[in-house]
Amino acid sequence: MHLRPLHSILGLASLACLALLSGCNRGDHPNQVGRAAPDFTLNDGTRTVHLASYRGKVVVLNFWASWCGPCIQETPGLEALHHDRPDIEIVGVSVDEDADAYQSFLLRHQVDLTTVRDPNQTAAKLYHTEAWPETYIIDKQGIVRRKIIGDPNWFNPEIRTYLKNL
Repeated sequence: MHLRPLHSILGLASLACLALLSGCNRGDHPNQVGRAAPDFTLNDGTRTVHLASYRGKVVVLNFWASWCGPCIQETPGLEALHHDRPDIEIVGVSVDEDADAYQSFLLRHQVDLTTVRDPNQTAAKLYHTEAWPETYIIDKQGIVRRKIIGDPNWFNPEIRTYLKNL
């Protein structure tokens, strides 16, 4: 007789866990997938990036911050991808408010891929991105094909094959 209430409680607990887990999904299948990538132009005083100027190339659009642990972790992989696949445009958009911290990060980690600082998160808001890192894969026609949350390990052969087939 006591098993039934316990069973119900476990069932409710399982449903609650599923709800919480789905709540942690930061939108890896956003409304943008399959649609034109929102265009933006950013100028941080050092560099100007206009997303539409990369049309005709696959773009890896990466939102990051210098203080973000997973962003730091993924930097070597993005740099390696940048050097291994010059046909792919990797565009980093830093949400750093502190220009000195941003520049220090670029120097310390020897970042030479295209990156621009966007302290007002203008571009991130267009993509509904609020946590870092988040990356959008955009095909040659300017269509968002995939959103990646966190550090995906840019050395992963599956990711490399996916990018090659775009």
